[in-house]
Amino acid sequence: MKLYCARELLLNALNIANKAISNKTTLDILKCVLLTASDGKFIVTATDLEIGIQSAPIPATIEEEGSIALSAAFFTEIIRKVNGENVLIQTNEKYETFISCGFSDFKIMGQNGEEFPTLPEVEKKQKYKMLQPDLKNMIRQTIFSISQDESKPILTGELLEFKKDSLQMVSVDGFRISFRKEKLAEAAEEKKVVIPAKTLSEINKILNGEDKEVLLYLTDKHVLFDIDGNIIISRLLEGEYIRYEQSFTEDYKTKFCVNTNDFLQTLERASLVSRDTKKTPVKLDISKEKLSVKAQAEIGTAYEEIEIELEGEPLQIAFNPKFLIDALRVVDDEKVTIQFTTPLSPCILKPLQGENFRYLILPLRL
Repeated sequence: MKLYCARELLLNALNIANKAISNKTTLDILKCVLLTASDGKFIVTATDLEIGIQSAPIPATIEEEGSIALSAAFFTEIIRKVNGENVLIQTNEKYETFISCGFSDFKIMGQNGEEFPTLPEVEKKQKYKMLQPDLKNMIRQTIFSISQDESKPILTGELLEFKKDSLQMVSVDGFRISFRKEKLAEAAEEKKVVIPAKTLSEINKILNGEDKEVLLYLTDKHVLFDIDGNIIISRLLEGEYIRYEQSFTEDYKTKFCVNTNDFLQTLERASLVSRDTKKTPVKLDISKEKLSVKAQAEIGTAYEEIEIELEGEPLQIAFNPKFLIDALRVVDDEKVTIQFTTPLSPCILKPLQGENFRYLILPLRL
């Protein structure tokens, strides 16, 4: 293989592909990126066998086609540190790889590119389209409540429900449920899939927030994301996701409207005292004109009042402040409503209007 390409474009491709590489792998080949020059295209690929990433084709002058697997960390660091504009990459039959850029020349050992695992083939029949900023926001506003409990593998991913013209994303960790809804760019077939948390985390880093479309293709076992020509393929989690819909009841006895940022900052201050959030919850005393927030621990106490608009009965209830803070931090609306039924029942945090997000949070005993 012999080719020339722009150093910056190669580095961008490496930064994207490297997101698929796991630090935990013991297989040397999975610590590598695969460089492929064929059919006039130069592509970088990486995989951990659960998620695979193939870069968009990098503009290059290809003098000799071929492939080579190189240590991802070592090769990326070389490309990052050299200071020329263009890179020459050349390999021989012994898998020796020669890299020239600016005044720098390197010779590093690679591995046979044909031994690199091939990414799964995903048939592009079921296609879904949405805007990159919409998907990025949906992931940001739900990913924090994906379960870490490996004993329930299905909950270590996030449910994506494709309706006729919308996408619903749901995450559950046993203490809270996050729900987010957004319109699709065009109507499509209805389907439900569960995508691993790591995949969504890496997708979120690749999405650049520009008003461009992201394409999703689904099969029974895999999902493929096409983001600006970068292909991300992930396995899907198997199993039945929990039925969450009935948890979001419309019934309530107490409901208040509050400024999102004011409530967030009040809880952040209270949580300075309530550091061991499971043993020292934050107590909310909801009355007609105000909400009192109190935290008490061995280290001291915190007390603060905040204005609210109350509908219904006064109520006293306690929460792990982290769960409320996590939800409020990702809400972009200026005001939210929070509704309650009893001191031992979950609260539901919603927008003033519409149904584009909902958060359900379990309380703690007073």
